[in-house]
Amino acid sequence: MYHETFTMFAAYNEWANARLYAAAARLPDEARRADRGLFFGSLTGTLNHLLATDRIWMKRFTGTGDAPTRLDAILHEDFAALSAARIAEDARIRAWIEALPEAAFPAPFTYTPITNPREVTQPLAPALFHLFNHQTHHRGQCHAALTGLGADAPSLDMILFQRETGRGLGRAVQA
Repeated sequence: MYHETFTMFAAYNEWANARLYAAAARLPDEARRADRGLFFGSLTGTLNHLLATDRIWMKRFTGTGDAPTRLDAILHEDFAALSAARIAEDARIRAWIEALPEAAFPAPFTYTPITNPREVTQPLAPALFHLFNHQTHHRGQCHAALTGLGADAPSLDMILFQRETGRGLGRAVQA
């Protein structure tokens, strides 16, 4: 049950990020860097935050990879480099989740948060729900910024992803 759900979330995450980055790529660099009142200021700041936090979580989950020590880290100033890093991280997340056995999702793991450094132990599944929910939260901010900049902001609805890919619709609906 968990495996199917989280592989769908990983695929959705990859799909939604690709759509968001494609829309952002059509903007001039100064528009992406302009402070739009987002929690991390600009589209560039927010997209970097999402990459940074995904790397932080993946380091916690897997014990491997580079992870910044700040939530506001700017990993890539250049949009092309940021986009390439996002594609690679999304592929890494998807491949890791696809390889997990079902028993891994309810199993506990321990990590130390950046904002409140103390040991936390919890099952993997709720932390994965957070990972994907966090992405959705900040993608929504980016979507609003794109709209405010007059860009053609794409639909990021999960139901659209499900209809386009057939994932999460169940066998009866896909037939």
